Amino acid sequence: MASARQIHVGGVPIGGGAPVAVQTMTKTETANLGPTMDQIRRVAEAGADIVRVAVPREQDVEALKTIVRDSPIPVIADIHFNHTLAIKAIEAGAHCVRINPGNIGGPEKTGEVVAVAKRHGTPLRVGVNSGSLPKHLRDLEFTNPVEALVSAATEWVELMHRLDFLDFKVSMKSTSVPNTIASNRLLAEKIDHPLHLGVTEAGTKWTGSLKSAVGLGTLLADGIGDTIRISLSTFHAEEEVKVAWEILKALKLRERGPVLIACPTCGRLQFDMDSVVAEVERRLEAYDDPIEVSILGCAVNGIGEARHADFGITGAKDSAMIFSRGEPLRKVPTERLVDELFTEIDRSLKTGRVEVDESKAAEGAQWLERIEEENAGELTPERLAALEAEAARLDEEDSPVDGRRFTRA
Repeated sequence: MASARQIHVGGVPIGGGAPVAVQTMTKTETANLGPTMDQIRRVAEAGADIVRVAVPREQDVEALKTIVRDSPIPVIADIHFNHTLAIKAIEAGAHCVRINPGNIGGPEKTGEVVAVAKRHGTPLRVGVNSGSLPKHLRDLEFTNPVEALVSAATEWVELMHRLDFLDFKVSMKSTSVPNTIASNRLLAEKIDHPLHLGVTEAGTKWTGSLKSAVGLGTLLADGIGDTIRISLSTFHAEEEVKVAWEILKALKLRERGPVLIACPTCGRLQFDMDSVVAEVERRLEAYDDPIEVSILGCAVNGIGEARHADFGITGAKDSAMIFSRGEPLRKVPTERLVDELFTEIDRSLKTGRVEVDESKAAEGAQWLERIEEENAGELTPERLAALEAEAARLDEEDSPVDGRRFTRA
C-alpha cells in the first residue's frame, strides 16, 4: 500500500504519491572531501535523487557542512552508535539523518535527536537492520526474524508519535530477500509513513543486483516503497544507481534514458549479435531520451515481437533490417548495422519524427518476406502455435456434435 504521508528530503518529495526516489551511499571516507564530492557528482549524473554519507567521526561532521553546500542533490547523514553525531549532523545542515534503533542509545537519546530535528525542520529515517536489532529483540530474530524486524520498526514509530514527530520515513532491511519482502508487506499494513526499501549487504554487482531486483521489484509491484537503495559490494556507487533505475524502468514506475531489448538468441542466429548488443548498449549510454531499442537475432520471426519498440533491428547473415514501431525502414549490410541504426535514431530525435523513404522501406519488406519464405520449413515456436491453432479450428468444424471437440487421427 502506497504511503499516504509525505516528507521532503531537501527538495525531493518522498511518499504521498511522489515518484519512487533513487538513492545511494558514498563509498569514500566522508572527511576526504575531494573523492567524496567526485563520487556524489557521479551518482547525481547517473540519476541519484538523494545521496547518503557515513558520519562516524567528528571530522565527518565538519566535512558534511561543505558537502551539503556543494552537493547537487540532497544529502543524508548516516549515524550509528553516537546520537550526538546525529544532532551535530542536523546542525551541519544535513537534509535528513538516518538513525538505527538498534544502536542509537534508546528512547531518551532518540528524544534528544528528535528535539533538534524539530527545531531545524529536518526529517529522520528510522533505519532497522536485521544485523543490529535492539537487544530485547535479538532472541526473537533467531526464531521469527520477520516479527523481530516489524516489532523494532513499530516500536520506534510509536516512540516518534509520542514525541509528536511525524517527519520521518522507515526502513527495514535484511540480507534475506523473503524476510525483506514479508516484513515490508506487514509493516505497510500497519503504518502510513514513507518506506525506504533495500536488501542490505546484498552482494556483488551480479548477485546483489539479482537479489535486489527480486526483493525490491516484488514490493514495488505491490505498490510498496517510496525510495530505494541498491546495496552492492562495489566502490562505484553509480553502479547501484544504474541498477535501481533498471528496476524502476522495468516496472514502468519511472523513465530515464533508453531501454534496450534483445532476444535471447538460439540456433537460428546468423550474425554476431553479442558484439552488436554490446555496442548498441554502450552507445545508448550517451542518450537521455527514453527511447526503446530492440535487437532481434534473426529474421525468421520478422519484427512482430518488437512492434512496440521505437527502433529495432532484425538480422541475417549478410544483411539486416532497421525498423520503427513494427514498420520497415531499410535494409543495410550487417557490418554497418549499428552505425545506420544510430543514424536513424539521431535523425528522429532531431526532427521529432521518423522519416520513411518508401522505396527503401519496400525493399526492406521484400527482403524480410524472402527470408521468411526461405525459412518456411522451420518449425519455430510461433509456427507451431499457429499450426496447433489451425488444427484446433479444423477439429471444431469437423465435430458432429456442436461445441464438442475430437482428436484427429
